[in-house]
Amino acid sequence: MKVDGGLFAGDLARVPERTRAQEDLGYDGLITAEVSSDPFLPLVLAAEHSERLDLITSIAVAFARNPMTLAQLGHDLNQYSKGRFILGLGSQIAAHITKRFSMPWSHPAPRMRELILAMRAIWDCWYQGRALDFRGDYYQHTLMTPMFTPQNVATAAPRVLLAAVGPKMTEVAAEAADGIICHGFTTERYLREVTLPALERGLVKAGKERNQIQVTCPVFIVTGQDEEAFAESKQAVRAQIAFYASTPAYRPVLEVHGWGELQSELRELTKTNRWSEMADRIDDEILGAFAVVAEPDGVAEGLRQRFGGCLDRIVCTASLSDSGRQRELIESIRKIPSGADSI
Repeated sequence: MKVDGGLFAGDLARVPERTRAQEDLGYDGLITAEVSSDPFLPLVLAAEHSERLDLITSIAVAFARNPMTLAQLGHDLNQYSKGRFILGLGSQIAAHITKRFSMPWSHPAPRMRELILAMRAIWDCWYQGRALDFRGDYYQHTLMTPMFTPQNVATAAPRVLLAAVGPKMTEVAAEAADGIICHGFTTERYLREVTLPALERGLVKAGKERNQIQVTCPVFIVTGQDEEAFAESKQAVRAQIAFYASTPAYRPVLEVHGWGELQSELRELTKTNRWSEMADRIDDEILGAFAVVAEPDGVAEGLRQRFGGCLDRIVCTASLSDSGRQRELIESIRKIPSGADSI
């Protein structure tokens, strides 16, 4: 199992120091997210100040961009990092795409499939010398002259991971990408009953094997080295679960457990700006379904019981103040059998 850590790079000035620290702790990769800052810029600095870490956008908003801009960004970062960049993409939701980014939204799964295929066609042009002639329903790329063709192609095109919650997007991830980023708002039951079967359907459609893709997930973890830290971790995870649970697109995850009405209830609280009350609606049963709740020494075993033989990478969301214990935690998670190992 590979173990990734978060770069959380709101402050670019801190990226070099944090990158070196995360590599020293033993992480296999670093992730950035497109939340309040750009996800790509920090990874340029991270590439410069690391030697072995995979550098992953988890995620960059695909529909805020087009296949050509993503192909260029992916190429530049992968060449600079000597093959360590992984382009993690996600669709976001309609309101953000149309109202925040002022970009078109329609048929997200077919559009995402075509975006990835178009991006690969551009890379085939650059790396394999094939004529660029991509004509789809949403994207058309038919012009590439020598002036605009990158010459530094010593390293292959970057790997592509696709974030997915619903079955349709999960199938696209298996078919068109190199793997899937499961949402943190995922329970073991939803993963096994909905995500993995959809992933298998996509693999069959593409004629691919399970060991040709990676399955990764940022898993909620409640832990702490003392009672105060444990309580703080528990409250923070409750709040995060409540925030995601209020989103209509994630209601199907709750419905698998019979908790669908919780989404409506939390949604009403957001509309009246009662954000502080939301975490209280996440009881211990719900918390336990979405998060591994354990003392530091029990975290790896909790993860193994839930996700051993399913995931290939885990984003470790637990942060212990003692660096020695953090290294031990990372190493113990690494020993969990991955999905590819179970074949």
